[in-house]
Amino acid sequence: MSTTSSGPYHVDAYAPVQPKNVKVYVSLNAEIVYVMEGDTCLLATPITVGTPQNPTPTGNFKVTEKNPTKRSGEYGFWVNGATAVSGDAGKPPGPGYSYVGYPMANWVGFAPGFGFHEGYVWPIPHSHGCLRINKNASAKFFQLVQVGTPVIIARSLPEDATIGKNVVHPTDYKDPDPPAAELISPNYFTEPRDRQLLPPVGTAAATTSTAAAPAAGAAAAQ
Repeated sequence: MSTTSSGPYHVDAYAPVQPKNVKVYVSLNAEIVYVMEGDTCLLATPITVGTPQNPTPTGNFKVTEKNPTKRSGEYGFWVNGATAVSGDAGKPPGPGYSYVGYPMANWVGFAPGFGFHEGYVWPIPHSHGCLRINKNASAKFFQLVQVGTPVIIARSLPEDATIGKNVVHPTDYKDPDPPAAELISPNYFTEPRDRQLLPPVGTAAATTSTAAAPAAGAAAAQ
């Protein structure tokens, strides 16, 4: 059974041997993303998926873009001096306001309007279709993928019964939202994040660390 983290969320992630062989698998039912290199799991972490009203698409995709400092073009803040009011793009609360999109750090796009990005990870569907990853896990995920990396999104995957049952879930969704002043600042994207990748699985350095269990199945499920 999956457990929840206590304190800052941490998940191990392993550098690939051959980055071109990395594939991303998403299980919408388990709400977990698995980053695989062949039969080896490089990273497995919970995600927030889209609601029934705004579902995450299923199918085979590829990473089309990466942007570590992306901001939303739809939701964010209207800023006028020291005043920041949350709201939708195109709907200023009055004259003199400028729009600053909500930060979507470590954006990895795979379809028009859809991508992985940093955000609170809820234990229920809670996004507008994008896939949110914990702040620290997203920094590692961003490093593991490149433009062209395959992304396979399905309702369920064989890994749900193996790797998935041992995945630790963050509880960041219980945290209060950061102040608007922090979210609209360019410094938001330079805040500390856990970015360290462990050496590739099977190397001497990797075997001395706590390992996420390698498992087969996702590659064969494509």
